[in-house]
Amino acid sequence: MKKTIVLFLISLFTLQSCNINTEVVYHKDSASSLLTDIDTREFMAEMQAMTPDSLQQEKFKDMDRFPTTWTSMYDLMKKEGKLKTENQDTIRVLKKFFLKSAKEDNKPVPAGFSFKMDHITPKDYELIKNFNKDEKLPFDQNLSNIWDGKTLTINTDVFNVKNIEEVLKAKGSEEETQQMEGMMMMFFKNIGTTLKFENKIKSITGKHDWLKQVDEYSVRITYDLKAMYDKDAKFKNADKKIIIVTE
Repeated sequence: MKKTIVLFLISLFTLQSCNINTEVVYHKDSASSLLTDIDTREFMAEMQAMTPDSLQQEKFKDMDRFPTTWTSMYDLMKKEGKLKTENQDTIRVLKKFFLKSAKEDNKPVPAGFSFKMDHITPKDYELIKNFNKDEKLPFDQNLSNIWDGKTLTINTDVFNVKNIEEVLKAKGSEEETQQMEGMMMMFFKNIGTTLKFENKIKSITGKHDWLKQVDEYSVRITYDLKAMYDKDAKFKNADKKIIIVTE
């Protein structure tokens, strides 16, 4: 698992000109599902343009290892002989965690990556998050919000990119980490998360400049990276808690 996760995260989080879009669906039974798409087309085009033809195969060979169809983390680990656990709860959750890469026009390098988790409970989330503490997984931090099947309580302190920063800290030297953290705004163009509900939204209590209601069933969080790293940034609305009640 370690090699697979490392390659996946390096591919995702050392990118420039990268767009990350996440959708979280909150189910009526208190579970949730997640889908994250990472568009790497612009970055890959820049990397290929700067890489001599003689080095292209060596430079991008690891990225070609990712499946182009949804494949569970359980199947990937089993294929590579990395499945070391016999805990049935952990195995059950690993079978809910999928990833894939996208290719365009038969190009050798991916145009993007996606990962998803289907119908996970808070207990499932804790199991997969703590499965291998040496490897930080890029889960959307909104999964840590409290959802009981009707009411979602959002802690706006999670409106940040700490999950990405933790990945960077785990993968690089101290000097590299400091450099990366100082260049976060260069790594990403757009980061946003849509929160969807199976029932209509009845009420929203609390406001934040980055959160807007999209329709009767969903809200959208659009992260302002410039404001995120500006200690003097001024917000019109920045409540610490937002409570969304559904019908």
